[in-house]
Amino acid sequence: MRAVVQRVHAANCCVDGQSVGQINRGLLLFLGIGEGDSSDDVKYLVDKIVGLRVFADSEGKMNHSLAEIDGGLLVIPQFTLYGDVSRGLRPSFDAAAPPDRARQLFQEFLEAAQEIHTPVEAGEFGAMMDIEAENDGPVTVLIDSDGKF
Repeated sequence: MRAVVQRVHAANCCVDGQSVGQINRGLLLFLGIGEGDSSDDVKYLVDKIVGLRVFADSEGKMNHSLAEIDGGLLVIPQFTLYGDVSRGLRPSFDAAAPPDRARQLFQEFLEAAQEIHTPVEAGEFGAMMDIEAENDGPVTVLIDSDGKF
């Protein structure tokens, strides 16, 4: 699994002009699910992201996690994180999980995140989404469950 995590003041996801997920201060997460990903990858990423210390303490150092600031988490499914352009200009998505498996693991990710942190909002799997974000910093972190990042 691959994640692009952005610290935000606010973020919103719309499908067909209707908001389907919205948070104030917290993390906007773009989540890609790859071929061969499993429940172990879900657990690793949920624990890593909810515990990620990217929010400032009283001295301005990034020492606080999402839970410590009572922030929101907006999770956006994004298979394009597995786009491979190493052999040309058109991305190949062969490394992305098949849609049925990806949908299952995306739902598992949401449920696992909700067990240890609220609020958790989400985009709509398989839909064209418009994402609005007011980045904070900006602070952006890449996380890969196989340890590449």
